[in-house]
Amino acid sequence: MSTPETVTTTTSARTAQHRRYLMCRPEHFTVSYKINPWMEPAKPTDTAKAVAQWQKLYELYLELGHEVELIDPLEGFPDMVYTANGGFVIDGRAYVPKFRFVERAGEAPAFADWFRASGFDTVEPEEVNEGEGDFLLVGDTILAGTGFRSTGDSHREVGEVFGREVISLNLVDPRFYHLDTALSVLDPVEGAANGGPERANIAYLPGAFDDASRAILEERFPDAILVDDADGAVFGLNSASDGYNVIISPRATGFEKQLRERGYNPITVDLSELLLGGGGIKCCTLELRAAQEGRS
Repeated sequence: MSTPETVTTTTSARTAQHRRYLMCRPEHFTVSYKINPWMEPAKPTDTAKAVAQWQKLYELYLELGHEVELIDPLEGFPDMVYTANGGFVIDGRAYVPKFRFVERAGEAPAFADWFRASGFDTVEPEEVNEGEGDFLLVGDTILAGTGFRSTGDSHREVGEVFGREVISLNLVDPRFYHLDTALSVLDPVEGAANGGPERANIAYLPGAFDDASRAILEERFPDAILVDDADGAVFGLNSASDGYNVIISPRATGFEKQLRERGYNPITVDLSELLLGGGGIKCCTLELRAAQEGRS
């Protein structure tokens, strides 16, 4: 893990914002089944290494001044470490998941119980969705992925739950089966405070989306960072940003350079062991947005 350049809250062009995250220690991590192209059950995994790598990410969040809540890992659910799939939280309301695959279905009640115990207004879904894996908040708008896990009906449902515009994006490359593997929200909507147009910064992998979705992204986010396949294939976009510090894979060297050119502070954390399960930094990080947060 590289050392952060600074933990101050402000830089000349970017501002780090306080975050509250939910994580789960990978005490039971292994790859015992295959539900995405990254998983190879015949390939050995090292649980202790996964825990050690995860611990560095956890400690970095604390070092940067963020809050981290923990949900207890359940034996028999090795993918529970990927807490981003455990819900979607805006304004103190938690929309819990309904997993596509039976192997992960038992995680949903555990996340729902955690949200209720922690004081969140908890909404049980009717539609198949995998939380912040497929739902990303950009200003007041929800970007929603479909094609492999969450269904289009969940896009309607999440819009009704939160009363926000939902933009559906179709994923076409099975390597990038969740939206958060192919698109990263880098900072909140910009411009309004300075009297200019509201515009958010995102980064994405164009080849992960169909033509119609790429057209939408090009129109809505003309200043987005376009990441190449080499960086996408090492889960470079499965990153976490506080608006200044962007936590990324150390192998995403091109993306790291692009971030620096835009005034961000990329910090690398190696989660190579957890990538064997098809997850990276963002997969292990669920943002807990309290009431009134996320509104521009």
